[in-house]
Amino acid sequence: MMNIKLIRTKDDYKAVMVRISELTSGDPDALPDNEFDELEMLTALAEVYENGHYKNAATDPAIDH
Repeated sequence: MMNIKLIRTKDDYKAVMVRISELTSGDPDALPDNEFDELEMLTALAEVYENGHYKNAATDPAIDH
C-alpha cells in the first residue's frame, strides 16, 4: 500500500497515476478491501489535482451552449 498524501507536485501526480495503473491492471473485483480503498482515495485525490491544474473541456465556451 502506498503512503497516501495530498498531490502537490507533478511528480506526486505521476506517482499516483502509476499506482492507480497498477491497481487497475487486473480485475478490480478481485482487489482486497484495503487496495480497493486505496484506489478510491487515490482516484479522488487525482481528480482534485486535475480539476485544479488542467483545463476542463466542459468549461470551453465552444462546448457550453
